[in-house]
Amino acid sequence: MDVSRDPIKVANPGAKPRRFVFVLLEQFTLLSFASAMEALRIANRMAGRTLYTWTTAGEGGDFATCSAGISFKLDSDLEELSREDTILVCAGIKVQEASTRRMLNWLRREARRGATVGGLCTAGYTLAKAGLLDGKRATIHWENQDSFAEEFDEVTLTKSVFVMDGNRLTTAGGTSSIDLMLKIIAQDHGEDLANAVADQLIYSTIRTDQDVQRLSVPTRIGVRHPKLSQVIQMMEQNIEEPISPAILAKQVGMSTRQLERLFRRYLNRSPKRYYMELRLLKARNLLMQTDMSVINVALACGFASPSHFSKCYRAHYNTTPYRERGSQSAGLSV
Repeated sequence: MDVSRDPIKVANPGAKPRRFVFVLLEQFTLLSFASAMEALRIANRMAGRTLYTWTTAGEGGDFATCSAGISFKLDSDLEELSREDTILVCAGIKVQEASTRRMLNWLRREARRGATVGGLCTAGYTLAKAGLLDGKRATIHWENQDSFAEEFDEVTLTKSVFVMDGNRLTTAGGTSSIDLMLKIIAQDHGEDLANAVADQLIYSTIRTDQDVQRLSVPTRIGVRHPKLSQVIQMMEQNIEEPISPAILAKQVGMSTRQLERLFRRYLNRSPKRYYMELRLLKARNLLMQTDMSVINVALACGFASPSHFSKCYRAHYNTTPYRERGSQSAGLSV
């Protein structure tokens, strides 16, 4: 193996190569898959030996197409694996469609045989649907958190970049695959190798499972006003049972009028309007990603009346919740 520098000494030189099986679901996210595989490839290169091997699999064993439209030739169908293999399911958009009965049954069988099973990006949904995350901690991309929490209340959902709970692994998507693989590499062969891999990837900030996936409120809204950030955080945490602006203002030690002025100055809308937009955004995610009835979506987002929910939804999105659900059924989004 061509290495431009002395190989990194590994902490476990006698270990036999660990094999990863990347299971590619239709419309999987290319970045999550490539990030994980590249970390393994670079680990081999930096160690000057084969520490990791990998293969691809998928339903049918033919091709899998990522969400960017590129098709990948698979190495195998869903076959029986060694219990020492690590299965990483890669998913993206339309994960519900891709989580077929055959896929779920295969994952259950391999899990019963003792394999470590992980889900990259939205594949946490697939693992949860198969019952593999019951009683476990897990994570999923922030855009899918609301729908996941509604459907799988037996899973302890976190906002972490990645989660390792026993032999169940989940990531939030994007570059979080790198963080998970660096953690695995460090556990298998030491921090020196993991750091060398990060350097090769120009990955200057290695995140842990204690890091959250979304930016902080001040960074997201582009405003660093502590009281405004506090109020927005309280709004985001109380969608199902909204809190009145008067109580929110009192909680941060200001008057309702002061709170109004703060929102107008920095966000160009009233607190009530901003709160409504947060609730409608969650409602849209639930409509597009779950099979919840429109009435239950309304209740989950703090609307006591379905008619009021429909009126507010139409005013904001220029369509009704029922038509939005119809577009989801037509395959526009999952």
